[in-house]
Amino acid sequence: MRLKEDQIDRLAEKVLADLTAADLIILKKERGAILAGIKEAVRADIRVEEDLEKDAESLLEQTLRSMRGNTDIDRHRMLRMIKEKLAKDRKIVL
Repeated sequence: MRLKEDQIDRLAEKVLADLTAADLIILKKERGAILAGIKEAVRADIRVEEDLEKDAESLLEQTLRSMRGNTDIDRHRMLRMIKEKLAKDRKIVL
């Protein structure tokens, strides 16, 4: 899922506010540094998911080529299955 930068900012603020309000964390660094860390973690997760999507698309194309154009395949369903399999193999939670 592609998030805009302002959405990532709001998400980081919400995560930090909720963790602080629930007394689940104690800030040992300045708030800005913690927010920057949360934002980078979100961006890294997005990059991992984008890479997974590209790899799944590539595998789907290879599979379709090897099947020599069988048009009875539900492309969307096949892509989802490949993506789920890759995610499981890479221990990625979707």
